[in-house]
Amino acid sequence: MRPAHIALAALVAALWGVNFVVIEIGLDHFPPLLFSALRFLVAALPAVFLVGRPKVAWKWIVAVGLALGVAKFGLLFTGMDVGAPAGLSSLVLQVQAVFTALFAFAALGERPGRLTVLGMGVALAGIGVAAVDEGTSGPVTGFVLVVAAAACWGVSNVLTRRAAPPDPLNWMVWVSTVPVLPLLALSLLLEGPERDLAALRALDWTGVGVILYVAWVTTVFGFGAWGWLLRRHPASSVAPFSLLVPVFGMSSAALFLGEAVTPLRWAAAALLVGGVALTSLAPKTPKTPKTPEAPEGVVDAADVTDPLVPTAPTDSADATGAPAPAATGWPAPAPKPLVREAPVPVSSGGPTGEERPA
Repeated sequence: MRPAHIALAALVAALWGVNFVVIEIGLDHFPPLLFSALRFLVAALPAVFLVGRPKVAWKWIVAVGLALGVAKFGLLFTGMDVGAPAGLSSLVLQVQAVFTALFAFAALGERPGRLTVLGMGVALAGIGVAAVDEGTSGPVTGFVLVVAAAACWGVSNVLTRRAAPPDPLNWMVWVSTVPVLPLLALSLLLEGPERDLAALRALDWTGVGVILYVAWVTTVFGFGAWGWLLRRHPASSVAPFSLLVPVFGMSSAALFLGEAVTPLRWAAAALLVGGVALTSLAPKTPKTPKTPEAPEGVVDAADVTDPLVPTAPTDSADATGAPAPAATGWPAPAPKPLVREAPVPVSSGGPTGEERPA
C-alpha cells in the first residue's frame, strides 16, 4: 500500500474508534433508539438522491438494513445507554469476527481452519476476561447487549458478502434508508413520544454535531473510504487496520471521558485483538464443493473483517460474487477411417481411429 493509502486506512480506524466517544456524548442528548434512527436518516438524506439506483437486489438491502441498522446499532446504543463504557464497547464489538466465522460456517458451509478456530478461542477468552472485569466494575446488562450487537454484526457481514455490492458507497447509503422507520417506531413504543419530543426540542449545536459525525463522518465517509481501499488492495492488506479501532476507542475514552483502563481490561484487549487477528487473517482453507460449481457468494471469514464492504471481485468471479463460467473448448473432429482398395493387414501399433484430445 502507498503511504497515502496507509494514512487513509489509519484515519478511518481512528474515526471509527473515536465514534464510540461521540456516541457516549450523543446519548446524553437523545434516547438510544431515536439517536440511531437520526443517524441513519441523516446518512441517507440527501445522499440517496446522489448515488443513483441500488445496484443489488432489494432483499439484500432490507436484510442488511434490519440486521445492521436496527438490530446491531439498536443494541449497541441501548447497551451503551444502560452503562457499557465507550472504550470497552469498542473492544467487545470486535468479537463480530468470531460470530462472522461461525455464521459463515452454519449458513455457507465454510469450514474454518485450525488457525481460525484457535483465534476464535482466544477471542472468546478475551470476552470472558472482559465480562469478569465489567461484572466487578459496572452493569452486566450493557455488556451483554454489546455482545448481542456484535452477533448481529456478524449476521450482516455474511449477508453483505452474499449480496456482494459492487459500489460500497451506493450500498451503504441505500442500506441506511431501511432502519429509519423501524427504529422510529421502536423508539415511540419503547422510549415514548414524550421523551423523543423533549430530546428534539432541546436539540443544540452539540447534538447536531454528534449526529453529523456518526452519520457523515463514520458512516458515509468511513465506509466509503474503506470500500475504496478494499477495491484497490487485497483484504489481507486492509483488514489489519480494523484492529486499531479498539486502540483508538479505548485511548480516546480514557482521554476525553476519563474511563479507567484496568489490568483486566488490558488483558481482555490483548486476548481479543490477538484472537480477532488470528480469526480474520488466517490463511484460507480451500473448500471442496459438492457440485462442479461453487455456491454463489461463499467466502472465507478472512474476507469479512469489514462489516459492510466486500473485497473487489477476483478474475474468477464477477461483481455479484458468482463464479465465472469455466473455459470450454470444441473437441477436434475424429479422423476419417482409412479406406483402401484391398484389405491390408494392420499391425497392432497402427491408428485406432480414436478422437484426438481437444
